Amino acid sequence: MNPAASRTFGHLLALAALLLVIQAPSPAWAGAEVANPDLGKPFATVTRLRGEVSARSPQGGQRKLREGAQIHVGETVKAAANAEAVLKTTDAGMIAIRPDAEFVPERYAAEGKSTDRQILRLITGSLRIISGWISQTNRGEHKVITPSATIGIRGTDHEPYALPAEQASEQYAQGTYDKVNRGATTLVAHGGSVDIEPGKVGFARDPKAGKRTRALFTILLPTLLDKVPDFYVPGAFDAELDRYAAELETQPPQAPRATSPTTPSPPASPSSSPLSAATENSATGCKPQHIGEQWLKHFDAALAARDSASILALFADDIRASATVRTQGGGTETLEFTRDEMVKSTLAAIASLQDYQQRRLSIQGRLAAGEAEKDCRRIDVGSVVIEQGRMSGKPYRFESTEDYQLELRHGLWQAIRASTRQR
Repeated sequence: MNPAASRTFGHLLALAALLLVIQAPSPAWAGAEVANPDLGKPFATVTRLRGEVSARSPQGGQRKLREGAQIHVGETVKAAANAEAVLKTTDAGMIAIRPDAEFVPERYAAEGKSTDRQILRLITGSLRIISGWISQTNRGEHKVITPSATIGIRGTDHEPYALPAEQASEQYAQGTYDKVNRGATTLVAHGGSVDIEPGKVGFARDPKAGKRTRALFTILLPTLLDKVPDFYVPGAFDAELDRYAAELETQPPQAPRATSPTTPSPPASPSSSPLSAATENSATGCKPQHIGEQWLKHFDAALAARDSASILALFADDIRASATVRTQGGGTETLEFTRDEMVKSTLAAIASLQDYQQRRLSIQGRLAAGEAEKDCRRIDVGSVVIEQGRMSGKPYRFESTEDYQLELRHGLWQAIRASTRQR
């Protein structure tokens, strides 16, 4: 990448590379609520434990869990090879962690409202999940995300399994498996989906498993297996979980009554997330200008604080970004980036940035094409910005235009497209 591209991209998510070069860790959860208002909230309590199970915060702090310990949203929970644990979530659900499993509760709210949510990211291994009341109040936001699929939960007892490459075999390929004990789930991957009923197992192959060709595309679509794989074995606490799941079938957990609309809400604290407020605005009428201004405010604040976690959380995993810069010959060059490529390609630029400053000359927010003001899901945001500082000891200053398309995902506005053009 030429120096101009590195420099221009320095503002358009370039400082997300601080994930790799950040000099000093932030205090636990510091600033994280800007990107994810659920981060740090109580998620579950450890009720059963065998062996060593740990929880790691987003800042890297790690602790060994004990019975009675509390798990928070955003922590990475990992079980050792001979360890298991059972967590009880605050919506009366249960999650059993199998040996060698690792997962993160990424989003969670259990308030008896239509906005209740539970988004788990299963990194590897298996869980047994008995859903609580969130599966009744908001099914669309009750799911498990794995490296190769998404599992939608419809009030159930199921066992998702992310089988890594090192455990795969000719009989069982690398990918996502889901065994349903009660209720039902939907396995979604690569543009296809399959509904899984009790006693059945769904499977979605990981695209990284084997050589990818057009002829192989159809085998990436999720399917039902003929039999339950033999790597599904009962856990140490499954007898208790069986009884609990049976009780919930006859007497489902009830969500608490939501706060009455006439009950005054407590005043917002200075640290409350304006992004969350922008999301609430979308329920009563979309305000693109306000949402765009707040999103850029958080982005700029995260850049100034060099808060890599908050920066990354403002951008969707599948974002496509581009930077158009001037070349030495007087022309222009456009470079495209995936999220991962942006981090790698800007590493050198970020490491050499000093005295960085920026000023926005204008911000314009508007509905994206096809959206209605009453209930919009996407908005377009444009801005003109001046940036200056020193790179590799040399001063620089330039003006650029930035364009973002924001989409409301899991209750948060995230950029799904981003571009910058040097003026």
